[in-house]
Amino acid sequence: MRQKSLLLLVLVVLGIGSMPAAAQTDFWACPPGFAGQTLNVYNWTTYIAEDTISNFERLCGVSVNYNTYASDTDMLEELRAGNTPQYDVVVPSNANVYLMVDEGLLQPLDFANIANFANIGAAFKNPPYDPGNVYTVPYQWGTIGVGYNRAALGRDIATWDDIFKMNARVAWLDESRPMFGFALRVLGYDPNTADAAQIAEAEQYLIDHAANLVEIAPDTGQDLLAAGQADVVVEYNGDIFQLIASCGCDDYRYIIPAEGGQIWTDNLAIPVGAQNQPLAEVFIDYILNAQVNADISNYTAYASPNQVAIDEGLIYGDYLSNAAIYPEATDTLFYTVSDAALDEAYGAAWERVHDAIGR
Repeated sequence: MRQKSLLLLVLVVLGIGSMPAAAQTDFWACPPGFAGQTLNVYNWTTYIAEDTISNFERLCGVSVNYNTYASDTDMLEELRAGNTPQYDVVVPSNANVYLMVDEGLLQPLDFANIANFANIGAAFKNPPYDPGNVYTVPYQWGTIGVGYNRAALGRDIATWDDIFKMNARVAWLDESRPMFGFALRVLGYDPNTADAAQIAEAEQYLIDHAANLVEIAPDTGQDLLAAGQADVVVEYNGDIFQLIASCGCDDYRYIIPAEGGQIWTDNLAIPVGAQNQPLAEVFIDYILNAQVNADISNYTAYASPNQVAIDEGLIYGDYLSNAAIYPEATDTLFYTVSDAALDEAYGAAWERVHDAIGR
């Protein structure tokens, strides 16, 4: 979990003299009629600003039960187990939206209650994983690449092939699609291939190149770096930038290796059976407010899909100019494309990788 001092550390490290005007909360007004109600939110760990929830509670006079998960798979399995009524808002990745829509786990949004959807940039509207934004709106986006301790390595790294073969302590991310996508890229294949032979070849590549592996980590690679338990980790970009900011040192780097990284968009959605869809849609509108979304992006160091937040200068300039957060060249980045058959194929292959290397 992030400490309350993280945002101040970010300001110091980046040399930003003052926050964008976010201290006051009169930039968004809660519709009347919700006082005393409760909202249940299910989100990734370390993925919201310190005051986002408390401000919403105060502005609407409501209570928020805020629960977290370590991986997209954990959230999906929780909903598949029949627990959708326990949550009013969830935050699925683009890869899981395909599956959740197919399995009837999400309900359509009423955009009459989400006026701030107008703030979202055109590139993030009508996405291929949810045409017409029937079920989702974008929350944050970013990349999965590599964080490493340059002080420990004594050099920079540039390629996935080097990472899989280098003499260092490496931690992988415990998510099948990015890990297989990177191996497939090294092998020269489509990271979303449905070819069973190519998936099998990538499976064997991962097994054969696990000699330097110290852990398959559930989105905790930044903690392994900070604790000195790994030198190189496959991780989400924002987690590494949070580590860089909190460290106040020059030890750590984040890169997208030459063969490419994964681009992703996390989304706000409402599960089927949610107990309070009206308040959930009010919360989504609040999150899409330009200042609120900017505060989240400035805190997490992930990129904002909120074009108004960018145009109004609410995002830290050091973040906007950082190509690892807002990459200019995206030709080597890939989205995960998924369906039930691909999910099953990659999931089974990932289990076999775990079994083969004993982790």
